[in-house]
Amino acid sequence: MWDFSRFGDAPAVKDEFGSIVTYEGLCKEKAAIYEKIGERCLVFSLCRNTVGSVVGYASFIEKRVVPVLLSAALERELLDNLLSIYKPSFIWGPEDMEEDFKDFENVYSFMDYVLLKTNYDESYTLNDELCLLLTTSGSTGSPKFVRQSYSNVLANAKSIAEYLELDSSEKPITTLPMNYTYGLSIINSHFLVGAELLVTDKGLMQKDFWTFFKSEGATSFGGVPYTYEMLDKLRFTRMDLPSLRYMTQAGGKLIVELHSKFADYAEKNGKKFIIMYGQCEATARMGYLPAEYAVSKCGSMGIAIPGGTFHLIDTDGKNITTPRVTGELVYEGPNVTLGYAEKGEDLALGDERGGILQTGDMAEFDEEGFYYIVGRKKRFLKVYGNRVNLDEVERMIKGHFEGIGVACGGIDDHMYIFVTDESLKDEVKSFVAMKTGLNQVAFNPVVIDEIPKNDSGKVLYSALEKYYKK
Repeated sequence: MWDFSRFGDAPAVKDEFGSIVTYEGLCKEKAAIYEKIGERCLVFSLCRNTVGSVVGYASFIEKRVVPVLLSAALERELLDNLLSIYKPSFIWGPEDMEEDFKDFENVYSFMDYVLLKTNYDESYTLNDELCLLLTTSGSTGSPKFVRQSYSNVLANAKSIAEYLELDSSEKPITTLPMNYTYGLSIINSHFLVGAELLVTDKGLMQKDFWTFFKSEGATSFGGVPYTYEMLDKLRFTRMDLPSLRYMTQAGGKLIVELHSKFADYAEKNGKKFIIMYGQCEATARMGYLPAEYAVSKCGSMGIAIPGGTFHLIDTDGKNITTPRVTGELVYEGPNVTLGYAEKGEDLALGDERGGILQTGDMAEFDEEGFYYIVGRKKRFLKVYGNRVNLDEVERMIKGHFEGIGVACGGIDDHMYIFVTDESLKDEVKSFVAMKTGLNQVAFNPVVIDEIPKNDSGKVLYSALEKYYKK
């Protein structure tokens, strides 16, 4: 995939505690890990933003072992369900979680991570092109994964490296989980050019993050809309960050005011602010707004990435060729993934999309061919960069709170949970935050007398929009 040997003893991954692994070290470690695994198989990789986690991931990809990337913070009940469905041969997880898997054998360790051999009686056939599996719905523990191929991952990494003009002098710092498609794309594209990845589990609101940022001379970071909301509160534009070259934003549409503010900051301080658009189903990125248009095309997500194309279709599936007309955004490119997996048998499937993805996003393009997202066709929200299925959240609540009336809606980073029982309002909020692993701030419970429905019993979500579309 990356051919690490090209970069010799250049640093590949470094954390705030001074731990470093070079590209030469990655070559040695991938061989050592594979010696214990011994064959192409499925591995559950429980991810943190640490050196051990990243090295394990890189080793699996290089040796054609197929990782399922999950958050190490995923609730154990949800993880156990996924284990029972997919029956991986190994688990790569933090050493402090080893006691949680007493039935599995520790066969190898590296820094803060251990390789545990599972005891499942069967394994599933893996398609030769299957590279990795990523979840589509944040941290809800859904068994539905996106199947990404080796050519998907490589094509997208090359495209990103091209339009960001990446080289070995880059030092991106982690601000997103590596099991999230956006965060992973940063790792993939920078490994391609021999850059140094700065990894930390510290957040933007912690002093240690910025100490690490400044001491190592970080050159870039990526963020979802919530990231930039936090940076605005931190008065980021007043910070002295001479090493910073560029900032990227994806994971949902940034409000125009913040887009304008950060674009203006970048232009006045000799830095780049690059809006991007993507989905896990397209490996990571599909569109980007070149930095030179960050101010003049404020609100746009840009143009298709190198190697890809966009077009819009109307409700009859016909192409829209007139500017400023809304239609569903369709993307074509080599990074469009193979399809989904919802059970172990699906891992043997090949390409089901043929390089074409109907995104489910409604968009328009202007007279110069720049695209603007105007809404969504289906019921998903981006919550702090995680795409959350509203119907799935409703099902979880109904399954836990018997007889409750519930409906979910909202806008990116702000989910509204409508319930009919005042006494359960706070409990429902805590339950959803716990199940998804997302901050409670994202959830707004609202008590209403009854859930509005039509004659056939379907929820009238449009009747609830008055609470959050103002």
